[in-house]
Amino acid sequence: MTKSKPSLRDALNRGDFIVAPGMPDLIAATIANKVGFDFVFYSGYWSSAAIYGLPDVGLTTYTQMVERVRLLAQTSSASVIADADTGFGGLLNVHHTVQGYEQAGAIAIQLEDQEFPKKCGHVPYKQVIETSEMADKVRVACEARANPTETLIIARTDARQPEGFESALARGVAYDEAGADIVFIEALESEQEMREACAAIKKPMLVNMADGGKTPIRPASELADIGYQIAIFPALTSLAASFAIEKALNHLKTEGTSISPEIPLFSFDEFSEMIGFPEVFRLEKKWGRIKDD
Repeated sequence: MTKSKPSLRDALNRGDFIVAPGMPDLIAATIANKVGFDFVFYSGYWSSAAIYGLPDVGLTTYTQMVERVRLLAQTSSASVIADADTGFGGLLNVHHTVQGYEQAGAIAIQLEDQEFPKKCGHVPYKQVIETSEMADKVRVACEARANPTETLIIARTDARQPEGFESALARGVAYDEAGADIVFIEALESEQEMREACAAIKKPMLVNMADGGKTPIRPASELADIGYQIAIFPALTSLAASFAIEKALNHLKTEGTSISPEIPLFSFDEFSEMIGFPEVFRLEKKWGRIKDD
């Protein structure tokens, strides 16, 4: 995509409420282009599952993740908010990760305070590093950016489950003070906790609307009223696609055909157009001396 993409900084300054669906692969990104979103979210969990068939437990590498960010940024007409896990190591790794993600096209980079190997924020047995260590990671990340105006740093804490709400809230405040542009307290367990967190932290707040997770799912209007400014929906596309795929495969197994009014299919012709076949055909006609069928 060569045209200018939306600025997250400008959207936050305007007071916009931002909804960013998760993009596990480039089919989802292409469909999101059709539907129209200003921002999309690259999730470590869903990319690990979709691309490598692995759980989100720190098994994917920086090299794998940053390449996926690059491909998503190239394909998506929206600006990409990207999950960078723990920064893939210590402070030097964080510096390298931020620079790599920024060069790959991410306009916001999320870092979390889990110990390595990290886990999905909505599964058990998470552990977190010291608050001061994460605060240093935030400072290093902010300094590493080539374009601090347009590349934003999201500081996420996973302390709610291992340490409790008050500790998670204190960490959010500390990461705000360390310079994070956006604060993300993961896996809060009630609307009351969500409201208290938003009231206590000055920076724009991000909430994870993880379908099936610990945080209550609320529509954008209610999340804005609670005090959030960004909502990511990382699981929606993958869970919806998984349901549809299972249903279609069960039908094929039992009936031996893809044809059914119960199995709606995306138009093949439209899909081919979305992924760029018309340009291929144009070039072939111009340079390949190919006649129309």
